[in-house]
Amino acid sequence: MPIMKFTTRFSALLLLLVMVVCGGCSSDNKSKTSAEEAKHKEPEYLYGINIEGYTIANDTVRSGETVGGMLGRRGVSPVMVDRLDKAAAEVFPLRKIRADKAYTTFMRTERDSLGEREVLDYLVYQIDAIEYVVFGFHRDSVSVTKGEHPMELVRQCREAVITSSLWGAIMEQNMPYALAAEVEDIYQWTVDFFGIQEGDSFAVIYDEKFVNGTSVGIGRVWGAKFSHGGKEYYAIPYAQEENKLRYWEYNGESLRKQMLKAPLKYTRISSKFSNARLHPVHRVYRPHHGVDYAAPSGTPVYSVADGTVTFAGWGGGGGNTLKIKHAGNLMTGYLHLKSFAKGIKVGSKVSQGQLIGYVGSTGTSTGPHLDYRVWKNGKAIDPLKITQEPAEPITSAHKARFEAVRDRVIAELEGKEVEGGIITDTDIFPAK
Repeated sequence: MPIMKFTTRFSALLLLLVMVVCGGCSSDNKSKTSAEEAKHKEPEYLYGINIEGYTIANDTVRSGETVGGMLGRRGVSPVMVDRLDKAAAEVFPLRKIRADKAYTTFMRTERDSLGEREVLDYLVYQIDAIEYVVFGFHRDSVSVTKGEHPMELVRQCREAVITSSLWGAIMEQNMPYALAAEVEDIYQWTVDFFGIQEGDSFAVIYDEKFVNGTSVGIGRVWGAKFSHGGKEYYAIPYAQEENKLRYWEYNGESLRKQMLKAPLKYTRISSKFSNARLHPVHRVYRPHHGVDYAAPSGTPVYSVADGTVTFAGWGGGGGNTLKIKHAGNLMTGYLHLKSFAKGIKVGSKVSQGQLIGYVGSTGTSTGPHLDYRVWKNGKAIDPLKITQEPAEPITSAHKARFEAVRDRVIAELEGKEVEGGIITDTDIFPAK
């Protein structure tokens, strides 16, 4: 019996000893595993910078603050600021840094015989939602590099019915604001956006840009259909000339015309062409052979077609006036301008869509507006009723390929299955 008790106790002690030893081994193994994991842990990067050892802070450029002041607050010497200014000149000039823009600093603690101090190694300035520039400080040298946030392109196909304006419809449907400007640019020769009617509609295919899940703009417009005044206007992308993307109507006619529909954007018509209009200042009926576009002072004004400036000066009641001669014995006039664009003078050659001046209220005027006029063979004609020919259509050599692209775009606009898949750059740009 005593022998049995001894054996039992010995077994229990032996089991306890094994558990302690094994537990110690397990603890040692866990420590080794944690050390190995830490050793092989992937470094984290932000803007291409390994963040280990840095204190990272976000800030914005203060109003009235200089770059020297912004960097000086973080211990960067005037000598280093001067070196940075020279190094940045070809990449991103420091003068382009603007107030209220965001930036990020990477600070580290440096220890020496005098103690500890915070040192700025990198400052990353946000140029826009996509681009940024990294300013690096490396003891006696500097570096300047530009980068871009990872961006995702999401193809969208959206449509909307207009109740007031194109911009209003796009805001109501939570589409990117930039889409309104893009659609206006595509249809600027074809659709009279000052004559938009309630019930007009549009559908458009476009790429939307996202950075970290946030929409930051749009990419290419892959096609559109605009229903205006009971008529449908398609916009089919195709590069008939190498690397020159244009938009075309259903039948292959160019959307580009000899003249733009209007010489400015985002305004309203306050007075139309008339042979007997009550003058708002003189209060008598007299001809008004132009179209008045009410717009804020300073609104950009563009030439509606290629031409040559024949008059640039004071036009009496018309105030600051420009007249431009175009092909086909056409001439356009732009009255009441606040000022002319840089370089615009008699004899200047201008291109369609080129900035020529700014809306004002000079001369006999009750408020800021542009009085836009057109003459053909010296006779005034209604700018809103000009019949004009489109640019060169799709040629026979490109017709089959264009029609294949067109049919796939229309299928996508209508939400149908796209035979052959949605169009890509390979489809719309001719093979080189």
